[in-house]
Amino acid sequence: MLSIRRASEADCALIRRLAGEVFPATYREILAPAQLDSMMEWMYSPENLRRQMAEGHVYYIAYKDGTPCGYLSVQPEADDLYILQKIYILPRFQGVHAGSFLFRKAIEHIKQLHPAPCRMELHVNRHNKAVKFYERMGMRKLREGDFEIG
Repeated sequence: MLSIRRASEADCALIRRLAGEVFPATYREILAPAQLDSMMEWMYSPENLRRQMAEGHVYYIAYKDGTPCGYLSVQPEADDLYILQKIYILPRFQGVHAGSFLFRKAIEHIKQLHPAPCRMELHVNRHNKAVKFYERMGMRKLREGDFEIG
């Protein structure tokens, strides 16, 4: 059974622990170790997680039978634009539909904030296997670019 709850600042350590498992598993074949370390600190240090929350990033944590299995973060960017900043599922829980569960929660969250039509965008590494997942969920590529990391 999948469940979800909105995260608070008290969950920063849990989010960092989940990221410490899923982030390297997702990117070890795409990014250099120094880039991974830099991104982990940039996105998941307790201070940066608290700052993100203070700036309006909303985190949700998904659970499979009571065990944390993934998380997402949505950020308002403009009046009618929201950014799906993060959506990650721990490797051992991939395939139990937790990703689509979190994706639907992101849409539900945005619709609660902005009932009128609006956009949800995300930035994803073109080599990330999740690109196919996002396409299945109805996302489409708007643009492509190269960004320095670390």
